[in-house]
Order: sequence, then structure tokens, then C-alpha cells
Amino acid sequence: MRKKGKIEIEEAKLENKKYWIWLSILREVGNISKKKLLDKYKTPERIYNLTYEELIQLKWLNNKKIENILDKKIRECLGEYIENMIRKEIDIITINERLYPKRLKEIYDAPVYIYIKGNKNILNKNMIGIIGCRQASEYGIKAAKYFSYNLSKKGIIIVSGLAKGIDSFSHIGTIEANGKTIAVVGNSLDIVYPKENYYLEKQIIQKEGAIISEYPLGVKPEKINFPARNRIISGISKGVIVVEAKRKSGTLITVDFALEQGRDVYVVPGNINSINSVGTNDLIKQGARLVTNYEEIEV
Repeated sequence: MRKKGKIEIEEAKLENKKYWIWLSILREVGNISKKKLLDKYKTPERIYNLTYEELIQLKWLNNKKIENILDKKIRECLGEYIENMIRKEIDIITINERLYPKRLKEIYDAPVYIYIKGNKNILNKNMIGIIGCRQASEYGIKAAKYFSYNLSKKGIIIVSGLAKGIDSFSHIGTIEANGKTIAVVGNSLDIVYPKENYYLEKQIIQKEGAIISEYPLGVKPEKINFPARNRIISGISKGVIVVEAKRKSGTLITVDFALEQGRDVYVVPGNINSINSVGTNDLIKQGARLVTNYEEIEV
């Protein structure tokens, strides 16, 4: 009975957000267009009830977006979609809620909602992002675990992207310290990527951390999703630590976002003979702050 009661409570909560959930499913309507619609109409329920005649008056909405908004199949499947969220213990937090990360709300193109599995109460704590390349060296792995472990012991939430390499070991270092970590992913929360991180994801949630994404259920980890994901990693963090990065690395996209957002950028120096350190050492040459000790991180 207790479990059934909990499910009913979750169902009621999500039912109250059903128009936000509907808005999140509209894949043809991007985040900026959704923001414009919300600025104009204030609530997703009002957007839901717009007619074709009203929508064509909005010159910045093309036919594909209008068709997506009016799509009857999406509306008919909404109840089933919400049931699926409940089964998979996935929630949604909207930009007007108290639990939505305050730092993230400040950035340009802040997502109008985020999906979350796990602990919703850590999204406004002190956070530091740790980022780096997928093909991590032994040195990079040790550095990622050193910073994540020791910062976690100070009560800092560690943010990373659950990818192979530096991301994974940043989460692992936090877990080993009995700390809390947030993984920001470039796919929906009903998909684990990479597959080998299935148990790591479970451990993150068991240790009262969280997995978050701006993507609705069923979205695969496509290459185009990851740069957008990176703005959230830096956006919710006070600063980011770059452990290893090649010259042309996705890690450097996160660094660019961090700088645009006014976040602190810390760089761990690397071996001058390693391709994994070319990007990090270049950042230091350009004036990024070199760090070799976790106590140098300002939170």
C-alpha cells in the first residue's frame, strides 16, 4: 500500500506539470523558441491551447514548429509518457520552480526545464565541474580522482558528464569519498550512455547524487546533443577544473561556455609530451589558472 501511495503522489505531481511535460516533448521547437512562447503566453497551458490561426501570427515559428505544437499524436500519448516517467523514477523541474538551479537560470539559453533522476535537493549547493578527455591517461585519472575525492570531502558537489575517461573517474572519486555528484548527460534519462556506466549511474543515485538532462524520454546520445549538454555542466557550477584536453577537444567547448558564463576556469598542467595535455597547456599559456592542489579551488 505504501508503494502504491507513493506512486499516486508522484502521478499527481506530474499531472500538475503535464503541460510542461508536453512542451518538453516538442522536439522541433527548440529551447529559445520555447522561451519566446513562455515570455509571450506565460504558461505552457496557454501555449497548448493556441489555435493554428494564432500560431501563424508568430513569424518566428516555421511550419514544422507549428505542426509539432498542434500534433495530436503527442497529445494523445501524454498520459502514457507520464506513466513511463513514474515507472522509471524520472521527474521534471521547470525554470519557475524553487528547486531549479539558480546559477543555471542566470545563463543565456538556460533550459526551460530539466529532467532528473535522484536527489533534487542538491541542485543549489556549491558545485564544481570536472571535465576532460575520454581517452584519459593514468596521470589524468589520478588527477580527476584526487580533485573529486578531496573537494567532495569538503562538501562540494562534483559535476561531470558521465562520459568515459575523466568524467567517469570524477564521479568515481566522489563516490569513494562518500560525496554527492551530478552527471549531466546528452541523452534522455531512460537511456544509459555509455552502457558500461550502468552501475556507476546507479551508484551516483544511491549516494544521493543525481543524473540530469534537458532531453525528453527516448532521445539517443547523438553527437549534436553534447555541446548543448556542456553549457549545463558549466552553468550549474561555480567553476570548472580541466584535467586533460587534446587540442581539438569537446572539453574546450565547455571551457568556452564557462568563460561566457563568468565561471572560474582551473587547469591541471599536463605532460608536455602527451597529446592529452596540448589543450590544457594551451589554456594555461592563454592565462587560465593553473592548479595542482584542491585547496586552490575557490568555492
